[in-house]
Amino acid sequence: MESKIMGYQCQKCGKIHYPFHLRCSSCGGRDFELCDLPDEGVLLTFTRLSALPEGYDVRTLNLGIVELSNGVRVTGQVLTDNMKIGMRVKVTVGTVREIMGEPVAGFQFLAT
Repeated sequence: MESKIMGYQCQKCGKIHYPFHLRCSSCGGRDFELCDLPDEGVLLTFTRLSALPEGYDVRTLNLGIVELSNGVRVTGQVLTDNMKIGMRVKVTVGTVREIMGEPVAGFQFLAT
C-alpha cells in the first residue's frame, strides 16, 4: 500500500497547509478538508548531521526543506549525498527510524 502525502485546505479561502493548523494563516478560517499534496518539489535548503543521538543506525543524516509545486514547504530526509539547493526531488513517505521496534514514518526526498 502506497502512502499518500496529505495536506489541509482551508474551506474559507483555499490556502493549503501542512502540518495541520487550528486557524488558517491567511484568513483565520477554522474549517479544513484533507487534500492531496504534490509528490515533487525543489530543495530549498539542507544540512548534514554527523553527531546523531543514540538510537540511529546511520553515521550521518541529511535533512532538507522542500517547496512542493503548490508552494507548501515540508521537512524531511534527503536520500542522496549529492545535495544541491534548487535540485528537483520526488517526495515519498517512508520509515525514517524505529523507536522501541516500531517504525516512524516521515518525508523522504529522492533526487530526480
